[in-house]
Amino acid sequence: MHAATTEPCSPPRMTMLMRIRRFLNREGVAGWLFILPVVIGVAIFTYSALVYSLYLSLTEWDLLRPPKWTGLSNYHTLLTRDEEFFAALKNTLFFVVTLVPAGIVCAMSLAILMNRKIKAIGFFRAAYYMPHITSTIAIGMVWLWIFNPDVGLINTLLKGIGVSDPPQWLSSVFWAKPALLLMRIWQVTGYYMILYIAGLQTIPDELYEAASIDGASPWQKARYITIPLLANTTFFVTIMLTIESFNIFEAVYAMTEGGPGGSTNTLLYYIYTEAFESYRMGYAASISWVLFLIIFSLTLVQFAIRRRRERERM
Repeated sequence: MHAATTEPCSPPRMTMLMRIRRFLNREGVAGWLFILPVVIGVAIFTYSALVYSLYLSLTEWDLLRPPKWTGLSNYHTLLTRDEEFFAALKNTLFFVVTLVPAGIVCAMSLAILMNRKIKAIGFFRAAYYMPHITSTIAIGMVWLWIFNPDVGLINTLLKGIGVSDPPQWLSSVFWAKPALLLMRIWQVTGYYMILYIAGLQTIPDELYEAASIDGASPWQKARYITIPLLANTTFFVTIMLTIESFNIFEAVYAMTEGGPGGSTNTLLYYIYTEAFESYRMGYAASISWVLFLIIFSLTLVQFAIRRRRERERM
């Protein structure tokens, strides 16, 4: 009998389908496939829009005719001859320097009060948070009545306690910005209160117990324990409130429309009027990029200050 001859088996060649399956089985690739729709959406509707707005800022466009290239003329006009821009910037800075510290103090104080295990505390937290998720336009309509100089709630209370000539609020050049500030603090405090409550719940109770044994007062506990250990939360809240202060628009649109006498005309509202009332889309785009650079620069400064303080503590 002849022995059966067998040829040695060669290594199996991977088919294209097997290569694709092995490639898709990698965790990194699977993750990218999951987020690919979001990445595409952000690229189209965010980054491409940013690039297009930068192009528009270098043109003159009234929505009716094709954009006309003008180079840096919009920025030159904006920074050298536009007094209304600097007035709007001044009004916006008022909200930045007042809303940020007032928002931090109110949110932290409210969080300390709401960080207690008492009956129905969840209801009170939700009640304070509710204005943040409510339409600013709807809130603005309510506050228009509250600030009404004749029949509004605030002036009615002031007259009831003997104030014969209460403020005209939104009709007054002096009082219009403080009125908007009061409304915005009331609206945003609940959101940042939640952030501070989350920070407070990470502080060990043993620290407060030790402080109580040493005879520390509530103010000393807040000063030497609560506020220092909430530094990271305060840093985040500061950045978010700064951005929010620069982007104030809906309240102005609903309540004052930039008046009286331009006293509440903010940068964002100025962009809106230039784009959709004066139909100067290119000029409005240049204002928006200047606003972006201001916010971006301030954010970098805040991060730099934060890093320097952390180095000093080490």
